[in-house]
Order: sequence, then structure tokens, then C-alpha cells
Amino acid sequence: MQPFTMLVIEQIKAIPPGKVMTYGGIAAAAGSPRAARQVVRILHSMSSKYQLPWHRVVNAKGEIALRDDEARFLQQSLLEDEGVTVSWDGRIDLSVYGA
Repeated sequence: MQPFTMLVIEQIKAIPPGKVMTYGGIAAAAGSPRAARQVVRILHSMSSKYQLPWHRVVNAKGEIALRDDEARFLQQSLLEDEGVTVSWDGRIDLSVYGA
């Protein structure tokens, strides 16, 4: 496993319940601020294997980025269960809930 991948996994695991982090924020914390798309790939391919809290990762605007309605609803439900307020259009206030 590449060092960047390991750092991304550690960053995602470290997001506490009730908080979110952006793809770009995770990439920057892992040492490569321009690698947000790589974070997306890592999250997609390794969430199950490493039991990552995938639902705590949002896009740079604080939006749930999933397009599939069922997956969007699941992510919103998991976040709300942790006390995160999600607006009607799927946005999370990063100034309040950002890790």
C-alpha cells in the first residue's frame, strides 16, 4: 500500500462522530492537497475493507456528493444520527461540523 493511501485511511478513520471532512481536506492532511479525486477513489475502494466512516466525507461545498438517491439518503441518515444537521438540499455547514 502506498504511503499516501495509508495516510488517507488514517485521516478518514480519525474523523470523529458528529463531524465531517472534505475530500480536499483529507488530501491536504495526508500531504497532497491537490489529490481530492484520489481520496474519492480510496474511499470508494477501501471503505468496507477498512471499515471507514465514509458518510463523514463531503465535497468542498459541504454537500453530500453521492448521486444515487438511496446512497444519499443513507449518508444523510447516518450523519443526522450523529447529530449533524443536513439542509434540505444536502448541505452541511462546514463552519459548524467541519473536523
